[in-house]
Amino acid sequence: MIILGIVLAAAAVAVGVGVIAENSSSASIDIFGQHVPGVQTEGQVFAAGVLVAFVFMLGMGLAFLTLNRALRNRRELRDLREEHRESISTLEMEKQRLQRELARARGTAGETATTADDIRVAGRPAPDPVSSFFDRTD
Repeated sequence: MIILGIVLAAAAVAVGVGVIAENSSSASIDIFGQHVPGVQTEGQVFAAGVLVAFVFMLGMGLAFLTLNRALRNRRELRDLREEHRESISTLEMEKQRLQRELARARGTAGETATTADDIRVAGRPAPDPVSSFFDRTD
């Protein structure tokens, strides 16, 4: 859409430059050597200029609106990524707290307490420990 807006604006500028460069009389329009039919009075020339200006403004407005929407989407995506990182870190801290509580609870039962943070394999934390249900000797 931004390209379409820029193309419309560029076409309007090209038509405006062509009209200014080619015209010698005040009541006709010649664009790049071609006469525009139906334009014979100064009012019609003015209306054609208004039309060209409208097309230029339409093209620029379309380009700016599209650019604004793209920037807003990028900003929202960046905010969502930051929010996601914060929630992940909060969840990781909660997980570590719960693992410490589990280790303390297992330690009071006379068992050896080891948390997932104590065991590392190739720089990654070990998987979650198995629940104490399977450690029973009854």
